[in-house]
Amino acid sequence: MSGRARGVLLVLCGAIFLEGIDVAMLNVALPSIRAELGLSTAMLSGVVSAYVLGYGGFMLLGGRAADLYGRRRTFLTWLVVFLVFSGLGGFATEGWTLLLARFVTGVAAAFMTPAGLSIITTSFEEGPKRDKALLFYAGTAAGGFTLGLVIGGLLTRIDWRWVFFTPVLLSAVILLAALWLIKEPVVRERVPRRADFAGAVTVTAAMLLIAYAVVRLEHPGQGWGWTVASFAGGAAALVAFVAIERRLPAPLVRLGILKSGPLVRANASALLFAGSFFGFQFLVTLYLQELRGWSTLETSLALLAVGVDAVLAPTVTPRLVAKFGHTRVIFAGLVLAAGAYALFLPLGLDWTYAAMFPSMITLGLGFALAYGPLTIVATEGIAEDEQGLAGGLLYTAFQFGAALGLSTVTAVNVAALGDGSREAALGGFRAALVVPLVMAVLAAIITGTGRQRGSTKDARLASDEAIPAS
Repeated sequence: MSGRARGVLLVLCGAIFLEGIDVAMLNVALPSIRAELGLSTAMLSGVVSAYVLGYGGFMLLGGRAADLYGRRRTFLTWLVVFLVFSGLGGFATEGWTLLLARFVTGVAAAFMTPAGLSIITTSFEEGPKRDKALLFYAGTAAGGFTLGLVIGGLLTRIDWRWVFFTPVLLSAVILLAALWLIKEPVVRERVPRRADFAGAVTVTAAMLLIAYAVVRLEHPGQGWGWTVASFAGGAAALVAFVAIERRLPAPLVRLGILKSGPLVRANASALLFAGSFFGFQFLVTLYLQELRGWSTLETSLALLAVGVDAVLAPTVTPRLVAKFGHTRVIFAGLVLAAGAYALFLPLGLDWTYAAMFPSMITLGLGFALAYGPLTIVATEGIAEDEQGLAGGLLYTAFQFGAALGLSTVTAVNVAALGDGSREAALGGFRAALVVPLVMAVLAAIITGTGRQRGSTKDARLASDEAIPAS
C-alpha cells in the first residue's frame, strides 16, 4: 500500500469516524439540550428523527450520485455541507434550528458516506488489500460510535454545544487532507449522466415516507393513522420507482443489481444486525440511567467494552476472513451477538457491572466479526460504476435497521411497562430485550442459508472438476 493510498484510507476513516461520533455524542447530550432550550419530548424526539429522515431518505440517491457525478466531488461537497450545518446546530437557540440542522446534516451524511465507501472499493483492488482496507474502515466506524458516547459525556459536562462544534473542527481537518490526497479516478467508460428526475423523486419520497413511518412506531400512543398512511405512501412510491426504472435505458438504479444473492443477503443481515445492536444499546442506556440512576459518563464507560471491535476489526478479523471466508466469520459474529443479548435477558434491579460485562465484551467480539465482512460481501463482485449504489444500499439497510430496532424496542418497552413501579419497568426492559435477540437470530439464519448455498455450490464445482472430460 503506497503512502498516498494509506493517506486516502486514513482520510476516509476519519470521515466515517466523524459520522459515528456525531450521532453518538448527540444521543448523550439530549437531556442537557432539552434542559437549556426547554424542548418538549416530541421536539426532542424530532431532533433525533430529523437526522434519520435525512440519512435514510437520501442514502440511495446519494450512493448513485457518487457513481454518476464523481466520488471525490460528491464526498467533498457534502463534507462541506456537513461542516456548516453541524456548526448551525451548535448556535441553535430554538428547536426548529436544531431540527433543520440535523435534517440537513443527515442528508449530507447520506451523500458523503457511500461516496467515501465507493472511493475505497474503487481505489483498492478486490482481494486481500481491499478486504483489509474495508475492515480497518469498518473498525473505525464502530469505534467512532462507541468512543462518541464517552466523548459526548465529557463534552456535555463542559457545554452541550461542543457536541456540535467538535465535528466542525474534525470536518475542517478532514476536508483539508481530502483536498490534497483524494484524486478523482480516470473512468474508462463514462456512465450516462442523463438526469433521471422521476426516479430520483420517487425513490427519495419512498425512503422518506418509510423512514417517517418507522420513526412513528416509537410513539404508538399517537395513533396508527399517519403511520399506516406513511407506510402505504412509501410502498406506492417504491412501486412507481420500480416501474420508472424498468422503462428507462439509463435508470438511476439498475434493478438487476438486486439479483445478486450475496448482496441481498448481506443487506438483509446488515439491517437486522444494526437493528439488534442499536435497540440493545438504547435499552441498556435507559436501564442504567433511568432505572439504576447512573450518570451519563458512567453509562458511556459501561458501554466502552463494546468498542473492543475497533481494535479487533482491523487486526484479528482479516486473518479469520483469510482462513475461514467472509460468510463463516459473519455467521460467527451474529451468533456471538445473539449470545450477548441472551446473557443480558435475566437482568435484575441490582446487577453489578461484572454481571453485565460478559454481554458487553461478547457483543464487541460479535461486532468485530460481523460488521466489516458484511461491508465486504455487500460490495464484492459489483461493477466499479455501481460501487456507490452498492454502498448506498448497504448504508440504507444499516440506517433503516437502526431505526426499526429503536422503534420496535421502544414500542415493546412502553407496552410492557405496567403500573410504573421499578419492578414493572424491569419487566418492560426484559420484554424489549427479546427484540434484539430475535433480530440477531434471524440475521444468523439468513447468513447461514447463504453459507449453506455457498458450500453446496463449492461441492458441486469440485465434483464437476473431478469428472474427467470425455
